[in-house]
Amino acid sequence: MAALDGTSRQARIEGRIYDRPTQAVILAGGRGTRMQPITKDRPKPMVPVLGRPFLEYQIEQLREQGFERVLILLGYLPEVVQNHFGDGRDWGVHIEYSVTEPDQLTSSRVATARHMIDPCFLLLYCDNYWPMQMDRLWARFREAGKPGLITVYNNKDRYSRGSALLDHDGHVSVFDRSRATPGLQQVEISYAILTDLALALLPEQDTLLEEAIYTPLARQGRLTAYASDHRYYSVGSLDRLPATEAFMRRKPTVILDRDGVLNRKPPQAQYVRNWNEWAWCPGSLEALRLLHDRGYRTIIASNQPGIGRGVMSEADLDAVHDRMKREVSQAGGSIDAIYYCPHGWEDGCECRKPKPGLLYQAQRDFHLDLTRTLFVGDDERDAAAAAAADCPFQRVTDDYSLLDLTRQMLNGTPEYA
Repeated sequence: MAALDGTSRQARIEGRIYDRPTQAVILAGGRGTRMQPITKDRPKPMVPVLGRPFLEYQIEQLREQGFERVLILLGYLPEVVQNHFGDGRDWGVHIEYSVTEPDQLTSSRVATARHMIDPCFLLLYCDNYWPMQMDRLWARFREAGKPGLITVYNNKDRYSRGSALLDHDGHVSVFDRSRATPGLQQVEISYAILTDLALALLPEQDTLLEEAIYTPLARQGRLTAYASDHRYYSVGSLDRLPATEAFMRRKPTVILDRDGVLNRKPPQAQYVRNWNEWAWCPGSLEALRLLHDRGYRTIIASNQPGIGRGVMSEADLDAVHDRMKREVSQAGGSIDAIYYCPHGWEDGCECRKPKPGLLYQAQRDFHLDLTRTLFVGDDERDAAAAAAADCPFQRVTDDYSLLDLTRQMLNGTPEYA
């Protein structure tokens, strides 16, 4: 573990002190052949997503996360990017450019611009977007005390082919961009914190940055990872574009716990086994109607251990939910999906709150940005699940109902709306 100097804005890495980065470097020079014919007249970062260049979403994210300067490494049709973004003042950041030949590989692009790069910086690819929370990445980087950190998708759903393997401490034991090593699980997805110690590995020959830096750092035990179950989105290929557009559309969504939020919570170790045992919380049907009228998608995420304990069956639960949805519909609301954990307390599953598995299931199915999706619950397990998934969280109580919360949310402009 790194020795820290007493301030969260600095980290000690192999005897050197590094400030938290305020510069981001974006690799954006390739020809984007997998995105043709869109990239016939524009480089890949300018691929339109809902009518806007993909790169705009990345730069806005960087500004929101506290970055002040962006260095874009260009190659193919650089003037398209330069003419659109200029010096970045319209996006609230300062943008600089380094231009190399279109067919140069990424290590050479970084080496050419090295004199423009800070000792500690954030590196991005121009074709991936993941809802980065820089505070979390920086905390992990400081804790690990290694000269490089990459972000990886845990890939439990086999969304893509693995390129990395992590050890039990979450450090990268193997990085293989060619994916030839057996057992690779995690997918490297961009958003790397790198230092000049890492860039010291840059070779003279033209090669790929990942092979030049990540592979040897992993072999040396000097590369760590920030691992996430939140899916990433891309303009790297045409088949990924529809999901990316769905994600960037950011349809307003709330995720609700059930017992204690929609219906009165049964006593501990008791369950709603049939509709006769269901009682709506005051105002919850009206809240669901208001959310529906304002265009919100509503999703439920609920622990139901009564199934695992044999107190009730999944058919019993389905019957309760069918009746619940009918009454919601009759009141003018809607329930778009229900996710539940049927396991007992000791089963060790990944879906039982306080673990965030149910939230990630909803994220993947609906292409949610969980950092912008409110989760509403009534106890500590809900709050812990939200924190683990980077969801904003609100807690309801007997004195602060879902209806109170909904009215307040719809009458204001909270960050999660």
